[in-house]
Amino acid sequence: MQHKHVLIVEDEAPIRDMIRFALERADFAVSEAEDAQAARLAMAERRPDLVLLDWMLPGVSGAEFARELRRDELTAQLPVIMVTARVDADDRVRGLNLGADDYITKPFSSSELVARVRAVLRRSLPGGEDETLELDGLILDAASQRVAAGDSPVKLGPTEYRLLRFFMSNPERVYTREQMLDRVWGQNVFVEERTVDVHIRRLRKALAPFGFDHFIQTVRGSGYRFSSKAI
Repeated sequence: MQHKHVLIVEDEAPIRDMIRFALERADFAVSEAEDAQAARLAMAERRPDLVLLDWMLPGVSGAEFARELRRDELTAQLPVIMVTARVDADDRVRGLNLGADDYITKPFSSSELVARVRAVLRRSLPGGEDETLELDGLILDAASQRVAAGDSPVKLGPTEYRLLRFFMSNPERVYTREQMLDRVWGQNVFVEERTVDVHIRRLRKALAPFGFDHFIQTVRGSGYRFSSKAI
């Protein structure tokens, strides 16, 4: 994690200063932007490893900017953590649906912020294995971290990629949301069980054009199973 580069997109200078101080103490490299336009310029100058993105920005909102990042092929897999004063569960789900990998509500402690940044970066790192997983034409190449449906590439965010890899490595078995949080997100990570449902929906949406969305099966009262067999 040492010297990973984090871009802070926050319009309030005191909050930027507090976040910068916490991250630099934890050996992160940090750059700052007060709005989406400044963030674009900062990213053009130096690509970050993670973006901390305030929801309520002047001009283009953080929510809109997160959606923009996910639409751009160059930033589609860039880890994003939303930082916001919105505390409602519906806002959290909306932020995750927009493409955020995590969601921190203000006020927060420096230790929580650093822990979440490290957790998201850790989840986005390559697994280091060279295995290729395949099921009925759906192919996951762990070495290159690419997914394909036959000859067609499947575009996934980093969390959806890890989720699919977990599923394809453990087919036919039912996992609870809690088990999936431990296996995919890691233990001691500040993530709610509803987060699993959000990323399941996003993964199904990515697989739907290729007819593989039905492989992710909801097992009522239990959790999820990955299978090519009919329910």
